[in-house]
Amino acid sequence: MTLPGGAKAWQGRLRGRTAPGLEDYTHSLDADRAYWREDLAGSRAHARMLRAVGVLAGHELRAIEQGLDRIRAELEGDRFPFAPGDEDIHMAVERRLIELVGTPGAKLHTGRSRNDQVALDLRLFARRAQVDLAGRLVEVQAVLLRRAREHRRTLLAGYTHLQRAQPTTLAHHLLAYIEMLQRDLGRLLDAHRRTDVSPLGSGALCGTTLPIDREAVARDLGFAQITANSLDAVGDRDFAVETVFACALCAGHGSRLAEEMVLWSSAEFGFVQLPDAWATGSSLMPQKKNPDVFELLRARAGRVLGDLVACLAILKGLPLSYNRDLQEATPPLLDAVATTLAGLTMLAEVLAAVHFDQERMAEAAGDPQLLATDVAEHLVRQGVPFREAHAIVGRAVRTALRRRISLADLDLADWQRLHPGASADLLLLFDAEDGLRRRELPGGPGPRTVGRALQRADLLIRRNRRQVELLEARLP
Repeated sequence: MTLPGGAKAWQGRLRGRTAPGLEDYTHSLDADRAYWREDLAGSRAHARMLRAVGVLAGHELRAIEQGLDRIRAELEGDRFPFAPGDEDIHMAVERRLIELVGTPGAKLHTGRSRNDQVALDLRLFARRAQVDLAGRLVEVQAVLLRRAREHRRTLLAGYTHLQRAQPTTLAHHLLAYIEMLQRDLGRLLDAHRRTDVSPLGSGALCGTTLPIDREAVARDLGFAQITANSLDAVGDRDFAVETVFACALCAGHGSRLAEEMVLWSSAEFGFVQLPDAWATGSSLMPQKKNPDVFELLRARAGRVLGDLVACLAILKGLPLSYNRDLQEATPPLLDAVATTLAGLTMLAEVLAAVHFDQERMAEAAGDPQLLATDVAEHLVRQGVPFREAHAIVGRAVRTALRRRISLADLDLADWQRLHPGASADLLLLFDAEDGLRRRELPGGPGPRTVGRALQRADLLIRRNRRQVELLEARLP
């Protein structure tokens, strides 16, 4: 903030004007203007508290609130008159408030420092971002559940090492992503509990001698509690790192799903077709239909991971309490939140639109080799040690490959040459749907188990929505 004569609000001890290069290098307005709403909310709550403890008169509070209302309208309408000397959103708002209401505006900063003001604004932003991210996660879960219900009995080859492994269902596969996102939601809600602490009143590092009421401001802004140590309060950005970490892991899960969609939409798999509205083409090759949206989801997860590394690197060696380095933790936080929110929005919309080719999936899942483990376990039930059974079936697979036939095409004589005790019921094991019915264990892909999992997911999502609604209600 620039005062009359060109001096800065913090320049009382310094002589002369600051160098233009220093101003350009140290300003953060391009980043922190993203949370102007939080700055206005914090300033309004602080002003109300100052009135309650007698620092402001009633007419001064009214003037401040009217000024903040005017500033809000200017910012919302993109009409706010930013000045060249505005270092950040906090100083810009304070300068404008003084321009609008005079002396009462100059009293607003009483009892607070930019250090605890910034910490408060960032916590307000992170708290809102966590709730927004949680809500968006639940939306993706709901789409996954709807698609899983549609494909409860759609056969799908399960993969390990990107090689066909055992038969499953598309529903079971999509439910796995609901579980991943549930863990992401848990991390966000857990981070929210530690973010939900008001640092305002910690001052620059050691509070103030004025009779402020920290608890009143915290209640006004919907915080669950206040920070316990003023040094930690202004130097802490753990809540930002935790938010970015939750974003990074969430984006990583989205990237895994995006990678599968890229693979599945290829001609080699053919499991998925993207609607034309969600695909792109080639400027050279007329036949191309590209899954760019999934490729960008995959790539941008790497950007969020970079945001996490940046935050950790910025914080790793700072002495207590406040250091200007902390300013640099804001852009990674903003980028991680925005990128993850956009990615979750895309996932919800595209997953709702993709077409799953059930015939191609069933064809891959119907490969008899995917039931080789079932044969080995059938032999185990007849008393054959598992390692011996594994070797017997492995030799059977090798025999089928050498003769260029499927495992199901081996006859009883073939099996008895490998294991004299083989019985005719072994030949009945090569149906994928029967294989699924043999897997009715908790967490498995059996039809009844998947049915119960769909019910559980429905209850989970309903509970998640309620949690998000309750958190939203507490936000200022």
